[in-house]
Amino acid sequence: MSNTFGKQFKITTFGESHGPAIGVVIDGCPAGLEISREEIQTELDRRRPGQSELVTPRDEKDQVEVLSGIFENQTLGTPICLLIRNENAQAKDYDKLKDVFRPGHADFTYQAKYGIRDYRGGGRASGRETAARVAAGAIAKKILAGVGIEITGRVVQVGKITDEKDFVKEIEAAKVDGDSVGGVVEVIARGVPVGLGEPVFDKLSAVLAHAFMSIPAVKGFEIGDGFSCVEKFGSENNDEFVDKGKGEGGKGKVVIGTKSNHAGGILGGISTGEDIVVRVAFKPTSSISKKQQTFDRDGNEAVIEVKGRHDPCVCLRAMPVGEAMMAMVLADHYLLSRMSRL
Repeated sequence: MSNTFGKQFKITTFGESHGPAIGVVIDGCPAGLEISREEIQTELDRRRPGQSELVTPRDEKDQVEVLSGIFENQTLGTPICLLIRNENAQAKDYDKLKDVFRPGHADFTYQAKYGIRDYRGGGRASGRETAARVAAGAIAKKILAGVGIEITGRVVQVGKITDEKDFVKEIEAAKVDGDSVGGVVEVIARGVPVGLGEPVFDKLSAVLAHAFMSIPAVKGFEIGDGFSCVEKFGSENNDEFVDKGKGEGGKGKVVIGTKSNHAGGILGGISTGEDIVVRVAFKPTSSISKKQQTFDRDGNEAVIEVKGRHDPCVCLRAMPVGEAMMAMVLADHYLLSRMSRL
């Protein structure tokens, strides 16, 4: 099982949804970065469950513990280990599900591949694992902030609704019906310098796709105009180059940029200096209370109703996860870029 991501800024997450704890080991973070436990906690609080009626009521405080790698609010250059204890796990909710496969979940595929699985909330396949990514992403964000890179995310679609004012109504309607709804999260990185990316097989776009598609429940990914670019002619889709450095007086150093940004800030797998714009589609939460047809481990037909504490729309809490994955990819490639040439 692959639990490690990154080359220079490398993370390994560990733990299961209803085990004692989850966490992450970060290797390759340079020494001397100023980062406090409170800064990491701020990011985790954005993802924390139980904050409203629109998310899972699982009441986890997600208090991060720094076990190694940070001393007196500075990184040491040694592996950083961050731990988040599971304090509100209710494994008994899954006792009736241990022998049946939940539709839409990884139960069937994990059992088929490994011959064993942690049925308590999905184990490693649970979205609970993403808290560890958010913790690591806080450190990556701090690295990027030092070179002027800022990352923000937002929900741009819930179900068929694209008007933010109506998102809550759509989620509440699905919840009342014992159902769930999907959504789209957009993540933007601003201030990215030209030249990040490692072609041919580690293009920035390819690694971002890898990163975002590794988030549980993600089923679609696009950069810039993405799939809508097929509706344009080349003359419409190409981003023409312009000088962004002359200023009002028409004088000064030439700074090459683009008039538009259909490419989403990446050409040839290398950053252009424009905003990197990524959108990801999250499927509806697989755990719903409606009756569904399935099978048990012995191949017998069964009907299942999934009880417990689940998000009616995962994209609300997934936004900081997307920001974290963007941050870790860019931090990794920023550190790699410093070794690209003399």
